[in-house]
Amino acid sequence: MKNIFFLLLISAVQPVFSQTKLEKAITNLENNYEQEKVYILTDKSQYVAGDQIWFKSFVFDGYNRSTLSTTLFVELYNADKELIDWKTILLTNGEGNGDFKLKENLLEQVYFVRTYTPYMTNFSEDFQIVKTIPIYNPTSTETLEIAKSSDWSAKAFPEGGTFVNGMPTKFAVRLSSNISLPETWNGKIIDVQNPNAPITTFTSFDKNVASFKITPTLGKKYQAIIQDNAGKKQTIDLPEVADSGLNLKVISSDEGIKYSLKGVNLKQQLQNYKIVGTINNHLVYKANINQLTNEASSLIPTKISNGANGIFQLAIFDDQDNLVAKRLCFIKPNNLKIDKAEIIGQNLKQTPRSFNSIDLSPESHFKNYTVLVNEDNGSNNQEDENILSSLWLTGDFTSKIDRPAQYFSTNANTEALDALLISENWKRFDWNTVLSGSVPTIKPNAQKFLSYRVKPLKDNALMKDTAVNLVLKLGENEPTFNPFKTDQNGYIYLNNLNFDEPLNVSLFVNSEKSKEAGTDNLFVTVEPLVNPTPFKGNLPTTKYKLIPAATNRKLSPTISRAINTQKNMEKPEKFDVQIEEVKLTGKKADPKEELNKQLSSGMFTSMNSTIFDFVNEDQNVFGSNNILDWLQGRAAGLTFQRNNSGVNVPYIRGQQAKLYLDEVQTDPTMIANLPVSTIAMVKIIKESGLVGNAVAIYTMKGNMKSKSNEKPTQNKNSSVVRGYDKPSEFPIEMLDNDDSPKKIESDTRETLYWNPNLFDSDYVPPRIKFFNNDTAKQYKVLIISFDEDDNLLYDQKILK
Repeated sequence: MKNIFFLLLISAVQPVFSQTKLEKAITNLENNYEQEKVYILTDKSQYVAGDQIWFKSFVFDGYNRSTLSTTLFVELYNADKELIDWKTILLTNGEGNGDFKLKENLLEQVYFVRTYTPYMTNFSEDFQIVKTIPIYNPTSTETLEIAKSSDWSAKAFPEGGTFVNGMPTKFAVRLSSNISLPETWNGKIIDVQNPNAPITTFTSFDKNVASFKITPTLGKKYQAIIQDNAGKKQTIDLPEVADSGLNLKVISSDEGIKYSLKGVNLKQQLQNYKIVGTINNHLVYKANINQLTNEASSLIPTKISNGANGIFQLAIFDDQDNLVAKRLCFIKPNNLKIDKAEIIGQNLKQTPRSFNSIDLSPESHFKNYTVLVNEDNGSNNQEDENILSSLWLTGDFTSKIDRPAQYFSTNANTEALDALLISENWKRFDWNTVLSGSVPTIKPNAQKFLSYRVKPLKDNALMKDTAVNLVLKLGENEPTFNPFKTDQNGYIYLNNLNFDEPLNVSLFVNSEKSKEAGTDNLFVTVEPLVNPTPFKGNLPTTKYKLIPAATNRKLSPTISRAINTQKNMEKPEKFDVQIEEVKLTGKKADPKEELNKQLSSGMFTSMNSTIFDFVNEDQNVFGSNNILDWLQGRAAGLTFQRNNSGVNVPYIRGQQAKLYLDEVQTDPTMIANLPVSTIAMVKIIKESGLVGNAVAIYTMKGNMKSKSNEKPTQNKNSSVVRGYDKPSEFPIEMLDNDDSPKKIESDTRETLYWNPNLFDSDYVPPRIKFFNNDTAKQYKVLIISFDEDDNLLYDQKILK
């Protein structure tokens, strides 16, 4: 929001042009407080262990899709804040998508998805979205249930932040709870000296807020008594009544934002007071009161936001540039600027497993759509959050808001939204901090996409100011030969790379005599420079709690259907392979123990250890970037935290574990660059003698060969680099077709269609096509899109 609107108010109010302390602060704000926020959409609100989570992320700079970042990190944590999985997502025009494949042995509990860009780490971690996702597992010993809690607290917030003698003042009452809020509540305002005669009463708009008005008298003390629908009461004090100050009133309508100022017992009245309006940390309005007056008012037209919706912050400063009042309000709350999808045709059937289609107009100015189709069960459950509430509300606030999507629904109560904003503070910046001249520390972020630092070694020595050759091979593409010269520190930099397949980096140098490329005694490591950041904050509280699972646990219909869907999608040959492996294992002795005896010395022999055999067992390790990534979640008590280089560092029972390579202590970077095909055995050792807590890695010896048939051993002069994570393809084909090796008895899919990138092409209608399950009679269809000017299309409807 770059445009600045100057308005001539009534004759007493004129625009500000002089370079004051406030003007310098505004310049500081404009230049240093650009910030991003993220909304993440998932195909369902809850999952079962073994499911696939499909997600689409939208990154915004203010109310427009961001061009600041091209990389997004999406991380999955369990309830103990242990990192389960993470994805590096490519952002194109602020949008990116991916998926998580959940392991079947995940414990039933609440999991959390954290999303952020590298640029967002320059500011408070509180603004990084952490989405709550319950994941169920019928085999777990504990099960999730909704917690019932009557604990809540209340606060009262005067409009503008002031409570001045004789000035009618609007208050917002806000409830908060770590778990859940009461369905309804009401209250009354009393004079402490006359508690039996209520001054006014109020009833909650929703679970979050209520409002009331009161005209205070100096010297009196006021309290609010709040009672919920269960009978619980709480009494809170209203602020002390001031004998002087500023009273601020704001009304937002389709015509604009009208504000009124009244001064009480001010020495210079309102002379030299400044009115400043900002949207998304950018100045959009400012004015100065030059004459002696106790009252001023004006209507700020909606052109300050180009007619778009959003949160407007009004701040009032006195003649010394001190902040004396502030207020948040929503621009055009009764007229949301949202486009709807142009559906030009649909062929929907209610018969089981029938083919369905929905055609969108090819002539629309919206060209790229995110589409989600689920079975609608007719429950009419209202969504808690959506892209509207994230874009216009929760993406910019850190406090917990119950069901924020309700404020932008068809029948939304604009009074409730206004009361909510009276109770909130804009925390993207603090005026007093900006006025002091403080500037946030912005880490250099000139890199677009992904960048890497290559460290070539010869005979274990750095190769400084040396001509080398790197052969780069991306996926199955032909390798490319690239001459480089290392810098004075011995490094080569590969900057601004955009790829989503494994990149093999091989090092060669010219021989002194033959001038031919060689690989003798060469070693290369590749360090990513765009890295995830450790999560330092706390996970959000949730409405769920874990209880012991009953012996004959009854599953909800949603969970039962999800389990059945997983079974339907499993390949029959998978079971045949598993049965055969069990048979073979039963016939063998214990080759793992023999391998352990062959590789381990006495110092590394421990009863309290977990062994992974890569010689006799296929560990499916080649799907992992390195052995440390593969080890995540595979041994009890073993967790990982990423260091500044993005490498996973092992911890055992909360303490950093030692790392050994062939029983020689080493560091995580060395292990992370070790080709997984050279590994024979990994041993997790817990509290054993001189070794203590350790992860010991052993490489192949003699004629040892990996059980895996996937890839050959990698040369030490090569390193494989992980780029962006390529999204999986959502299956839209019919589960039970003529080519299926087994018939599906019951198709219970909940998500029928997921397409995060539905394009039109050559005026052919973008078509949503999917097969019905066995029960759906109507469909919940969600369509999201942005045009070239970042106008938003949001359409959620039930189709039959």
